[in-house]
Amino acid sequence: MLVLEGLMPLLVPQAWRDTFKRMIELKDGQLRFVGLMSMLGGLVLIYLSQK
Repeated sequence: MLVLEGLMPLLVPQAWRDTFKRMIELKDGQLRFVGLMSMLGGLVLIYLSQK
């Protein structure tokens, strides 16, 4: 997981920084939705990697 998280700041640091600036401005419900989608995406990747 840390390898994947480290790719964005390594390859495109300005886009990574801008993304976090935009996330700070999200409302709590929107941020929770982003978190939920991230969790679901991770679960799908785990499921696909075990096939």
